[in-house]
Amino acid sequence: MERRNDARDVADVHAIPLAEVAHDRLWARDVLGSIRCSAALLALLLLIDRAAGTLTDLRALLWVTLAVLLFLVLYPSRVSAGEGWLSSRGLLPARRVRTDHLVSVRSLDGVGQRLVLRDTFGARVEIDPRVLVANPPLWHRLDEDARVSALRGSLTCGATELRRVSERIDRETAQTVFKVSGLD
Repeated sequence: MERRNDARDVADVHAIPLAEVAHDRLWARDVLGSIRCSAALLALLLLIDRAAGTLTDLRALLWVTLAVLLFLVLYPSRVSAGEGWLSSRGLLPARRVRTDHLVSVRSLDGVGQRLVLRDTFGARVEIDPRVLVANPPLWHRLDEDARVSALRGSLTCGATELRRVSERIDRETAQTVFKVSGLD
């Protein structure tokens, strides 16, 4: 008995506490939204086709395929971050970038704005800036590690993009505070 307790005590002494990992808190809601959109499209297409009297098994299969494709397009990436890393996992394998070794942060504008992070090891991750805005712990983790990269001198391009995201987060936080306090 004595020996087991000693072994447990030694294991507890050498246990390394895991750094806190921040996750996208709205990911599950976004997945449900993509499921709802796909289901609504499927129901609408089946209803219209049935009302027109043209619904067949082949057409129903076509509508199901179209709804599945819509779900795949709308499926959100799950973003998480810990000390020194940021990960984005969609339907494809997860991509991970070392945020304490960032080389560049660029913004891709288009239909959906994306933030592209690259590290010194060649890894690349694309994330939606709205995920950072909606999840302050994710932004805090990325911001701290980006500062480490800048101090190391590896972050050569991207300070402007990070400042824009920071300003957007500050602006939306202030709007939320004003709204909650009734000062809007």
